[in-house]
Amino acid sequence: MGVSFLSTLPSLLPLAHDSSPTTTTTIRHHPRLVTICGYNKIKASYHVIDEGHFSLKRRDILKSLGMTIGLELIGSSGSLVGTANAADLIQRRQRSEFQSKIKGTLFTAIKGNPDLVPSLLTLALNDAVTYDKATKSGGPNGSIRFSSEISRPENTRLSGALSLIEEAKKEIDSYSKAGPISYADLIHYAAQSAVKSTFIAAAIRKCGGNEEKGNLLYTAYGSNGQWGLFDKQFGREDAQEPDPEGRVPLWEKASVQEMKDKFSAVGLGPRQLAVLSAFLGPDQAATEAKLASDKDVAPWVDKYQRSRETVSQTDYEVDLITTFTKLSTLGQQINYEAYTYAPPKIDITKLKL
Repeated sequence: MGVSFLSTLPSLLPLAHDSSPTTTTTIRHHPRLVTICGYNKIKASYHVIDEGHFSLKRRDILKSLGMTIGLELIGSSGSLVGTANAADLIQRRQRSEFQSKIKGTLFTAIKGNPDLVPSLLTLALNDAVTYDKATKSGGPNGSIRFSSEISRPENTRLSGALSLIEEAKKEIDSYSKAGPISYADLIHYAAQSAVKSTFIAAAIRKCGGNEEKGNLLYTAYGSNGQWGLFDKQFGREDAQEPDPEGRVPLWEKASVQEMKDKFSAVGLGPRQLAVLSAFLGPDQAATEAKLASDKDVAPWVDKYQRSRETVSQTDYEVDLITTFTKLSTLGQQINYEAYTYAPPKIDITKLKL
């Protein structure tokens, strides 16, 4: 049996400008330029019939007015785009800073409770696999926080993990500048932190327990950059009631076929089942031994076991991050303006120059 993902827990640490249209016709007198309604930016030559009189059609006036307005809009669009881009950058920075803080809070909480890592992973899985494609209901919406859902048989061992989430939420909400964080986001960010912490712990173990060398090893060879897409999917909304019962298996007692059927129902296959083995209960080794009995899943179990024995664990880590990212957004509409806020206004009259 290869190295387990969870076996490292004891060492867990730290437009172009268009010139005005000019009519060119044979005339009896020299044409003159006429300014329309004061719009002196657009002038046109017209056929002079008699001195002081000219022929002008209604559509010509409308075309001229339209062009003026269009040019004005085009001329101002640059500043509008610039303002929009600046606002977008501010929001991105706000979300990024908030994410960094919550990750710090979660990492500290998990470091002090390494035994809860398996439960945090299963909590995120069970919150997500309630998704039903036919009704577009369920999914990673934080419904598992409700007492009637967390007390179901498949969730009975997860109360400790939920307690950690609730304590972390109190701290995070105390420094959030844009309202409380959703349980839906927090549950899946806690699982992310648990995964990252475990990979760092594996690197430390490979360095004989030396934390500094282990962190350097993970920085050099780890796949931390693969979390970019996961971090963008930040802004899930909480469900207001529990998800329906009967959508989540009791993983420890479920057959491999039952697991495959559940994963297939939410759009995942044998490969994803194998890579999420650490999410399927407290004993990853026992879960993988069961999965290895199935001809569809076994090759992937073997692949990831061998990958975990390498220095970088690249195949396993990249596939795990990719699969977990998909799992954590099943059926969800992400609000990309969540956790952003208007920057404070500066009274320039009080500035000392």
